[in-house]
Amino acid sequence: MRPPIDSGTVLITGACSVIGREIARQLARRARTLVLVASEREPLEELRDELLERNPTLGVAVEKCDLSHPDEVDALLDSLHRHLIHVDVLVNNADQGEYGLYEQQRWPRIHQMLRANVSAPMLLTHRLLRRMVERGRGGILNIGSGGGRLYIPGMAVYAGTRHFLEGFSESLRLELAGTGVVVTRVEPGPVAEGEALAHPPSWMSISAVQCAREALEGFEHASPLVYPGLAYRWMMRLVSLMPRPLMRATGLMAAKKLRRATSLLEDRGQQVLLASGSEAS
Repeated sequence: MRPPIDSGTVLITGACSVIGREIARQLARRARTLVLVASEREPLEELRDELLERNPTLGVAVEKCDLSHPDEVDALLDSLHRHLIHVDVLVNNADQGEYGLYEQQRWPRIHQMLRANVSAPMLLTHRLLRRMVERGRGGILNIGSGGGRLYIPGMAVYAGTRHFLEGFSESLRLELAGTGVVVTRVEPGPVAEGEALAHPPSWMSISAVQCAREALEGFEHASPLVYPGLAYRWMMRLVSLMPRPLMRATGLMAAKKLRRATSLLEDRGQQVLLASGSEAS
């Protein structure tokens, strides 16, 4: 059972991200139509022009949509319906994250991340999946991160949403067994061209080209889970064997370091404010 990529219609969220762009480039040689979704139109149009220059017969639709706003997701789905675009493969690639202690993050921002990382992929999958099942062919490719297997102090919200994606993907895959619809979850590690909140060792990083290629290869083989990159893949396999108490102890050290650093920054900020007040008086 293979997802209907060849001569099919593929919708990619987060199409202008590092991984999203490369997935689009690699699928452009094979798909009939790509639906590119991102929150800004200009980068979408630049990507569309690039793809059409290399693949003149490809159909490309661009849809500006901020997935953290449910009304925009509804508008995206309505647009697909109006233009009679029937999606064969959905690539849930868009996500949002923020670094910092949970109690210091603003709730509107937390809620925004939950809508983008959880609600949007669920809604898109729900609205597009029924027709895939009816046709007996389709594919859902969920791009998460290694955070779906880890405890990450400073990124509690992001890690929580990635853990959700693991449970959702694995359970949905079981539900769809025998229907002709493939579900694959990809958990990339560091991608060299991407922006990172930390600086991982160079031996763990891979290119976006390799990440997209291995993700699509695993998808076509109907793999339940893909870790792109040999070194990173072995590291994640070892992580999966770690007992939870050890994972918690490792995370606790990082959490203490984060809280000390945050306290130090707050103290420095207060000193700056006091000095400014003294100068003003």
